[in-house]
Amino acid sequence: MQTKDYFQTIITFLSIVLVLLNKNRCEANEIELPKQFVASSSHTNNWAVLVDTSRFWFNYRHIANVLSVYRSVKRLGIPDSQILLMIADDMACNPRNPRPATVFNNANQHINVYGADVEVDYRGYEVTVENFVRLLTGRNENGTARSKRLLSDAGSNVLIYLTGHGGDGFLKFQDSEEITNQELADAIEQMWQKQRYNELFFMIDTCQAASMYEKFYSPNILAVASSLVGEDSLSHHVDPAIGVYIIDRYTYYALEFLEKVEVNSKKTMGEFLSVCPKRVCISTVGVRKDLYPKDPYKVPITDFFGSIRPTEITTGVVNVTLSTIPEDHFEKKPISKPNPALFYDQFPSELFA
Repeated sequence: MQTKDYFQTIITFLSIVLVLLNKNRCEANEIELPKQFVASSSHTNNWAVLVDTSRFWFNYRHIANVLSVYRSVKRLGIPDSQILLMIADDMACNPRNPRPATVFNNANQHINVYGADVEVDYRGYEVTVENFVRLLTGRNENGTARSKRLLSDAGSNVLIYLTGHGGDGFLKFQDSEEITNQELADAIEQMWQKQRYNELFFMIDTCQAASMYEKFYSPNILAVASSLVGEDSLSHHVDPAIGVYIIDRYTYYALEFLEKVEVNSKKTMGEFLSVCPKRVCISTVGVRKDLYPKDPYKVPITDFFGSIRPTEITTGVVNVTLSTIPEDHFEKKPISKPNPALFYDQFPSELFA
């Protein structure tokens, strides 16, 4: 009898333990990740998804918007292999373009943002809601080239920039279909559950843009929009030589700020979020910070617009000796100082008063 009671006690004890374990499992959040991942203070790589959702000549400004952001993130270190660019690509060679094979973002035509180094990943009728959602979630069709995939991971800081025509709760894709704010929020939730980002910065320049981030419910997202619900997002200026508006107000002032940012800049995301006050933007810029655990004023802007690059900067001369090869093996030639690669300002300060 004593042995039977002993085993009965053991069985009862194990049953209680199993019930408690099951209770804790049921109470846990199904998408909860380790705290060290959620509150990560660093990241290992950067990606950018830049999308112009419109087409047709009168939407020239939208392609100028996205190509200007593309140029800025590339200048600050994100390589083309980690930038996904989606554009209709119908402006440079449009019959109405007085300067074929060019796209400019200011009336001075100071710089062609559609340069020889632009790599378009999705063009023309490839810019669809389906392809955009597949890109974010990693659910690419079989045979999709590696260059057309977002290969981010749990250490990735991802920038998503959208420009085009939108309304209350939707964004149009090439005047033929729409993505809703709920569909976008669910796609980003899939990214989170699949550990496809560490932190995400969502930036959108459309009419009623703030409606597109209202449904977000995933963690570690910082979002900014060019206009609130019920407001239009306005263009900045016309180029008389081209005959259309060539850049939007919010993106213009955002890029004016980014042009002053260098790789080792101390500027912060908090400063960037206030680049376009209503007196110059006309619309009210919307910001959503409740899903983001950090103080934006303590987050370097290069965390999203730059790239992690393990480099050491020196102003001195580094002598490299090849000890295993005799010096007389090489033909001695005078060494000329190479010309540094120059990036001209997109917005000359004297252009506009």
